Amino acid sequence: MASSVYTCTECGANLNLSAAYLYPPDVFFEAGNKGTLSFSGIDTTKFRFEKEDKIRPFFETRNYWGIQRTRTKIKCNGCGRLVGHVYDDGPPMMDGNGQFGMGPSQVIPRAARYRFKIKALRVASQT
Repeated sequence: MASSVYTCTECGANLNLSAAYLYPPDVFFEAGNKGTLSFSGIDTTKFRFEKEDKIRPFFETRNYWGIQRTRTKIKCNGCGRLVGHVYDDGPPMMDGNGQFGMGPSQVIPRAARYRFKIKALRVASQT
């Protein structure tokens, strides 16, 4: 069975991403998934993480919006190129509709989702 090798388009470093942790392309996420590949787990030694704090209106879901968005940039350890972001809109870590029935994104803790830009990755198949 062939496996995929994901490398940085800038420096060619192997990012050690496993297709076993890849979300199916038709899975809907609150922060979107257009032009990206999303993973549930990554090798953190291959990346640098940088906190990003934006103060401007954004829509997290259809029913919830906010002013401050915090997320984490994922940068290639080899060259420092921005390859994606970490979002907290992965699968819920518990069942239920949240406190006061206000929806899952507000109070139910969710697993991290590592979202990589397709343009930042070079995918090669390995047999």
